[in-house]
Amino acid sequence: MCGIFGFVGDIARESALLCTNMLAHRGPDGCGLWEGNGITLGHRRLSILDLSAAGAQPMSFADGRYQITYNGEIYNFIEIRKELSDKGHSFVSDSDTEVLLAAFSEWGEKCLLKLNGMWAFAIWDSIEQALFISRDRFGKKPLFYTATKSGFAFASEMKALFPVMCEVRPNSKLVREATTDYNCFNYEHTADTLIEGINRFPAGHSGWLRQGRLQLSRWWCTLDHLPTIPDRYEEQVEVFRELFIDACKLRMRSDVPIGTALSGGLDSSATISVMAHISKTVRDERSSTDWQHAFVACFPGTFLDESRYARMVTDHLGINATFVDIDPLAVLDRLENYIYLFEDLYITSPIPFMMTYGSMRQKNVRVTIDGHGADELFAGYTFDFIHALKDAGCNVHNVRSVLHAYCTAYSASADPKSVPSAARTFLNWHADNILKTVFKRRVSSQDEKHPCWKRLDALSKVLYISAHETVLPTLLRNYDRYSMANGVEIRMPFMDHRIVCFASSLPWDSKIRGGFSKSIIRDAVAPFMPHEIAYRRSKIGFNTPFVEWLQGPLRGYFEDVLSSTAFRQSELIEPDAISALLRKILDNPDASFDSGVHAWTAIMPFFWEQHFLKGWKGRIKSQYNC
Repeated sequence: MCGIFGFVGDIARESALLCTNMLAHRGPDGCGLWEGNGITLGHRRLSILDLSAAGAQPMSFADGRYQITYNGEIYNFIEIRKELSDKGHSFVSDSDTEVLLAAFSEWGEKCLLKLNGMWAFAIWDSIEQALFISRDRFGKKPLFYTATKSGFAFASEMKALFPVMCEVRPNSKLVREATTDYNCFNYEHTADTLIEGINRFPAGHSGWLRQGRLQLSRWWCTLDHLPTIPDRYEEQVEVFRELFIDACKLRMRSDVPIGTALSGGLDSSATISVMAHISKTVRDERSSTDWQHAFVACFPGTFLDESRYARMVTDHLGINATFVDIDPLAVLDRLENYIYLFEDLYITSPIPFMMTYGSMRQKNVRVTIDGHGADELFAGYTFDFIHALKDAGCNVHNVRSVLHAYCTAYSASADPKSVPSAARTFLNWHADNILKTVFKRRVSSQDEKHPCWKRLDALSKVLYISAHETVLPTLLRNYDRYSMANGVEIRMPFMDHRIVCFASSLPWDSKIRGGFSKSIIRDAVAPFMPHEIAYRRSKIGFNTPFVEWLQGPLRGYFEDVLSSTAFRQSELIEPDAISALLRKILDNPDASFDSGVHAWTAIMPFFWEQHFLKGWKGRIKSQYNC
C-alpha cells in the first residue's frame, strides 16, 4: 500500500522527486525513483508485506523488461505464486508486488481476472516501449492522470500532479454542484475531478499508453460475473458465511499488526468477530496473529456515540480497545492539513475519521480491516427499503415484511425516548437526498443494456447503482484519504469481488427479511458475535456533531472565519448566504442536525480553496527529501 507517481516524457529528477514526495503521507516507510528512456516511476512505500528491501519499489522483473510502481494489495498472492511457481517462475522476495509482475509476465492483461485485491498500478514494458495501467474493480485505490506540454503524468492523488501542470485551477461548475443535493455522489465514478485538466482513471478499467496516447478499456463489469444463487435462503446463508470467512482470512495476511475501526454496528462488529473466529480455527501461513486492536471513535454526550455497543463486542471477544474521544479542539490546528490531505469535498468534517486512523498509526497499526460496503450491497439504509415494495407486488405477506423492516429499523433509530431528534432529522435528510440522487441518475447505459441487468429485481437495481455509481464509490474515496493520510491501509472484506457479485445476485427478500435489513449478514455471522449486536436495529452512522461543535468548542474559530477577508473574497462560495446559514445555527440552540450538514457542505469549498487549491505551494519544501 503506497503512493505512486509516473511521468512518460522528459522530466527533471528533482521534479519527479517533488511529485513523489508529495505523497509521503501515503508511504512514510520509504521512497524510490526509477528513470528509464523517456519514463520515470516514483514510489512512496507503506511496508505491509515483506518489510525487507526486497519488497521495495519501483521493482523490476524479467531481466529488467518490466518495471512497476504499485499501490494496493493482492490478497490471494500466495495461491497465484504457487501457480506461477508450477509454471517455472522463481521469486526473490515474499511480496505480492513480485507476484503481480510475474502474473503480468505470464498472462498479460488477463492476469487481472485472477487477482483478488485492490490496486492502482503501472507497468512499463521496455521492449514494447509502452505503459500498462490498471485500477481495481471498484476503485478502492485512487489514480489520476493529466497531459502536460512535456508528457503524460499519473499519481495516486491530484496534488502530486500539480508541480508538472501548467496551471492549477478549479472546475468551478463541479465544485458548486458538489455542494448541493448530494451531487458529490454523482461524479466519483466518472473521469470528472474538481481540478481542470486532471482526469480520474476509471475503476474496473485498464489502459495502454503508447506514443503519448492513452487507450482505455473496461476489464470488469459485475454483471458479467453474477453467480447462480441457491434457491433456499438457508443455503444462501451458508454460502455467504463461507465467502465472508474466506474474504476476511485473505485480508488478515500481513507482516504487521492489524486493527479494526469498530463502531458497534453490525458491519464492523461482524468483521472483527469473524477475524476472532478465524484466529482460532483457520491456519494460514501469512495471517497476522497480532489482530486484536479495536479502535472506537467516541462522541461523549451526543447521539452519535456508540461506544457502549463497541464495548459489548470487545468484551464478548475478550480483547482490548482504544477509545478515541473525538475532541475537535485537540486537533483544530490540524484541520487545514486534514483538508489538504483529503483534497476533495464531502458533507461532513474529516476530523473524526482522521483522528481515528491517526490513533491507529500512533499505536503502530498500519492495516485495518473494516466493514465498509455492506450497507450499499445488502440494503442497510432505510431509504432503500421502499424500492422492495415493487418486488413485493400484491403479496400481502411480502408487503408486510418490507414495511415491518422499514418501521422497526426506522423507529429503532428515531424513537424520541432513545435517540434525540437530531438523529431523526439526519435520517430524513439523508433519505431525501439519496432518493433524489438515485432517481436523477440512471445506471450507465453500458450496464443498463446488459442482459443480466434485466434479471435484477427492483431493490437490487437500486443497490447496484448505489454500490457502483453513487454512494459507495464516494465512500471508498473518502476512506482511502482518511486512512492513507495517516499511513494506514484499509482492507474491506465486504468488497471482495466474490461477495459483491453474490450480493448483486441475491433476491430482495434475502436482504430484507423478518423485520431486519441486511438479514443474510446477520444470520450468517450471528454465531460469532453478541446476539444483541447481530440483531441490533438502530443505525447511527459515523458522522460529525457539527451543530454541537459550532455552538460550543468551535464557535470562536468559525466566527473568525466568517469575519476574515479571505472568506469575504472567496471565488467559490457565496459569502453572505453561507454566513447567514452559519449564523442561524450559532444563534439557535434548537438547530437541527441537517442544518449542520448543510452548513458544513456549504462552507467546505472555501476551506478547500484556501488549504488545498491555494495551499499546496506552501507545503512543497517539507516534501523534498527522499
